[in-house]
Amino acid sequence: MSRAPDTWILTADCPSVLGTVDAVTRYLFEQGCYVTEHHSFDDRLSSRFFIRVEFRQPDGFNEASFRAGLAERGEAFGMIFELTAPNYRPKVVIMVSKADHCLNDLLYRQRINQLSMDVVAVVSNHPDLEPLARWHDIPYYHFPLDPNDKPSQEAKVMQVIEDTGAELVVLARYMQVLSPELCRKLDGRAINIHHSLLPGFKGAKPYHQAYNKGVKLVGATAHYINNDLDEGPIIAQGVEVVDHSHYPEDLIAKGRDIEGLTLARAVGYHIERRVFLNANRTVVL
Repeated sequence: MSRAPDTWILTADCPSVLGTVDAVTRYLFEQGCYVTEHHSFDDRLSSRFFIRVEFRQPDGFNEASFRAGLAERGEAFGMIFELTAPNYRPKVVIMVSKADHCLNDLLYRQRINQLSMDVVAVVSNHPDLEPLARWHDIPYYHFPLDPNDKPSQEAKVMQVIEDTGAELVVLARYMQVLSPELCRKLDGRAINIHHSLLPGFKGAKPYHQAYNKGVKLVGATAHYINNDLDEGPIIAQGVEVVDHSHYPEDLIAKGRDIEGLTLARAVGYHIERRVFLNANRTVVL
């Protein structure tokens, strides 16, 4: 479900205690706010409660006053909340290498406003995709990677992120492993996409390896990055059935489609404030 353009988003989480739903919904009622969408989840294993509400504000709505009142109401519950205004568009930096399918898909979805975001820069370790970025009138930064001096390249990448004020970084088939230091700096605000083949195939030509094993499923996983390669908290996954008639090039084409769709779905969840980090897992409301 996509977000309505005239609604505020309230997200909150706190320990699991009696009255958490009432604390939020009653406060919205008392403030004259009309709820248009509501989802909540109580994790009985971690004893933590999560809630996401979209609402329309009444005439004379004052954001500062609303925040202060909710902070006071939620203090007794240890509640942490975030309030997102209507039509908010986060700034996004996309990182790529040579493959263009995920970048092209994200830029198209931004252009038709299916993803309400502003891509403020494309960063790459190769020059190949600059024409695509320029066509969309987006600055392109080519930072070649010196295997003997990776920190200097990553420092340039981080400088672009900071200078543009990007809230989110999307690794749209960026084929380099980020350093532990950069992973820490981007914790919770960088999304990666990679193929999901069972059994797992690593190294060169994974789809050719999959073909040789006769796989019956291909898929993709979008997740937040962390210092464990391709093992960060999962946001979205996609999968499709294949069979003996799919040659390696067919598997590659199928994989591209799934990667693009799964990454776009994950980015959409993030910018619509639907994703909560819950230890090493996510809650997606």
